[in-house]
Amino acid sequence: MSTPIQAYQRQAEQQRREGLILSHLPLVKHVIGRLVGDLPTGTDVQNLEGSGLLGLVEAAAKFDPTRNVQFKTFAYMRIRGAIIDELRRNSPLPQQVMERISLIRKASRELPQPATVEAIALASGLTVDEVLDTLAADRFAKTVSWDQTIETSDSVISTATTQEETELERQETIQQLSDAIQELPDKERQAITLYYKEDLRLREIAEVMKLSVSRISRLLTKATFELGEKLKRTIETD
Repeated sequence: MSTPIQAYQRQAEQQRREGLILSHLPLVKHVIGRLVGDLPTGTDVQNLEGSGLLGLVEAAAKFDPTRNVQFKTFAYMRIRGAIIDELRRNSPLPQQVMERISLIRKASRELPQPATVEAIALASGLTVDEVLDTLAADRFAKTVSWDQTIETSDSVISTATTQEETELERQETIQQLSDAIQELPDKERQAITLYYKEDLRLREIAEVMKLSVSRISRLLTKATFELGEKLKRTIETD
């Protein structure tokens, strides 16, 4: 039988979790808003909101306030992961898209690295927009996205033998990424900055840049793909 103190502690913990969930409900729609340009036509957004909410509940249950991380950051990744998992389960790619993915992968393997979207389009016989739309669809099926490339670089960095080496390699990766971003065309650089640094939704970026949401989605897809290719190439050659 639990003591009154234990019962109070459980109640306080439950209230803390409920408070985290209620105060961060808007985060679910924010995450969906940052993905919405890439979603297949006919996607049940309400269903995605449900999955995102489950991710938020899980985050509140597993969050450790003693660690040096904000709950919003912790919850964001859980929510995003839950939404993408739901997309993968319920959005099988059409045969035509699968065929394009095969063409793109084949062209990417055969091209000098790092491969560009334009080079892949030329080698595969697809248009640039077809390549970009296919890459966006493939992100939900499997693909190595820019975020995953960053995670890969983190895992490589974590194998360093000392903290000094770890920090040096982390700073080097950040510098390489910053340099690669500066080399992007103006519109791609602006879209990347607004998306990752300013944390805007696709529709908000479209309003700032006075472009359509689909155009912003393609700019981000192109920029993140090519940045990811450059980072992977850098990691492989180090």
